[in-house]
Amino acid sequence: MLIDGDIPVTVRRSARARRMTLRVARANGEVVLTLPLRVPEAEGKAFAESRAEWLRKTRARMPSQRLVRPGALIPVEGRALAITPAGVRVVRPEGDQLLVPENRPAHVTVAAWLKHLAQQRLLAASTRHATAIGRPFTSIALRDTRSRWGSCTTDGRLMFSWRLAMAPPQVLDYVAAHEVAHLRHMDHSAAFWAATARLMPGYQTHRDWLRVNGHDLLSWQFRDETD
Repeated sequence: MLIDGDIPVTVRRSARARRMTLRVARANGEVVLTLPLRVPEAEGKAFAESRAEWLRKTRARMPSQRLVRPGALIPVEGRALAITPAGVRVVRPEGDQLLVPENRPAHVTVAAWLKHLAQQRLLAASTRHATAIGRPFTSIALRDTRSRWGSCTTDGRLMFSWRLAMAPPQVLDYVAAHEVAHLRHMDHSAAFWAATARLMPGYQTHRDWLRVNGHDLLSWQFRDETD
């Protein structure tokens, strides 16, 4: 639906929703209106219309989407590298450049390379922390998640966002420590945070970095600029 003439809104129905909610996705500025099953769409539209000014201000403050293409400065392990087509077969960092094969789309090769880098770094960090805490994990999976940087299931399966390869190494290490700590404490109790602190002393600094800068990592669009 459109509200206030030109603001597109995605409407979602939820059996779990007890009230109407309106949010703006930090990754792409999408406006999402969640409605309980029995609330009429017209009532939801009126609710969204009443918050049109807030929506405009919120969307204006969000970072613009960034396309992964030649010349773009993309963060890799916390460093801004210029995507540079070159006569290489695989993506590789060199100085302040990220060299990419000149005969393939940059967004495809860079995404694949970042996923591989994230897999290496997160497997190493998770293994180290799991050994320290004395609780093995059963598997690691990578996703391009928008609402969380990692998760841990009761049967020891870890999931991480591969975009963590773009963050400083200490931030990636903190997320790995956070999820591994859940192998002992499946909550966010004082005991959980104490376990996280033992694995990653001073973790608060890295958690705060992610809270402040995480939306910048999510703003990168790994797609063809003509899409």
